[in-house]
Amino acid sequence: MPKVKERKKAAPIPVLPLLTGKALLNKTKELPDLSRRELARECGYFSATKKGEIRINLAEFYEALLQARGISLDSESGQKRGREATYRVSVQKNGQILIGSAYTKEMGLEPGDVFEVKLGYKHIHLIHQGLEDEE
Repeated sequence: MPKVKERKKAAPIPVLPLLTGKALLNKTKELPDLSRRELARECGYFSATKKGEIRINLAEFYEALLQARGISLDSESGQKRGREATYRVSVQKNGQILIGSAYTKEMGLEPGDVFEVKLGYKHIHLIHQGLEDEE
């Protein structure tokens, strides 16, 4: 008769509340000597595998920490690709200022649109000429 392996019964995994917001920030301040993985586990960011092993959810933990500190990594525009418009540009070595396509798309500009440039003291106004011609 072949030997049948008996499965070891895993110890029950304790249920810890999933901390968020101020409670999460306070817990991280209370336990400064723990490693990242231990801290995530103490804050409830873990799950059990089918084998009964504990899996630490570090990504979820870090996202909750950032959110608790008021930092959001999600783009509000819903775009997932490319750079996000910063509304800042630099003068290039050749003296030109390049305005990226994110700005022109947001304004609905088309190739060939014309602008009047008005210089002020430490500012530049671009006035779209297409709107005045149509009216």
